[in-house]
Amino acid sequence: MRVLAIDDSRTIRDMVRLTLEREGIETVLADDGIHGIEVLDGMDTHPDAILTDVNMPRLDGFGFIERVRQQPEYAGIPILVLTTESARDLKLRARASGATGWIVKPFDPARLVVALRTVTGLA
Repeated sequence: MRVLAIDDSRTIRDMVRLTLEREGIETVLADDGIHGIEVLDGMDTHPDAILTDVNMPRLDGFGFIERVRQQPEYAGIPILVLTTESARDLKLRARASGATGWIVKPFDPARLVVALRTVTGLA
């Protein structure tokens, strides 16, 4: 499995990478929504899932999700929002933008892995 993880916090990116790589999941990182689009467009094969934060400079998570969902070739990629936010209206906005699910930070490593395996159907 390959996951694109987007977060403006280096600490969170490192925690996600370590968590996923420990489970044999290849992790590609980006530091904001614009960088996430650039990385996604530059990948030789599509990721199996995308993790994105909401609050980021240049392009936030909502904008990132909307841009990804506008491109038919990425329509089937599950997108999980990984954020400190937990407000219902933000979750609804994420769903409306095309997000598949929502995980609140700080995240439980085992639950993150289970969530990714669930949305991708990959063990």
